[in-house]
Amino acid sequence: MANTKSAAKRARQNVRRTLRNRSAITRLRSMQKRTRSAAKPDPKEVRSLISAIDKAAKRGIIHRNAAQRRKARLNKLLAGAGKK
Repeated sequence: MANTKSAAKRARQNVRRTLRNRSAITRLRSMQKRTRSAAKPDPKEVRSLISAIDKAAKRGIIHRNAAQRRKARLNKLLAGAGKK
């Protein structure tokens, strides 16, 4: 239990933020699984996933370097799918 009013408030804020971030992370994961498991990834779906990754990085849900890495892998996947 928090010892001060401010610590109690921070605990409440952390609970709300954790729930919000968890839903965003779950959404990202499911989008990534859908895109990566597809035999031929849809470019429109990949673009929407990249946009979602950018938004998550902007909000601090995932680290910006992790976002760059994920986007690079998606672009590589898309380029590879185009060659086949």
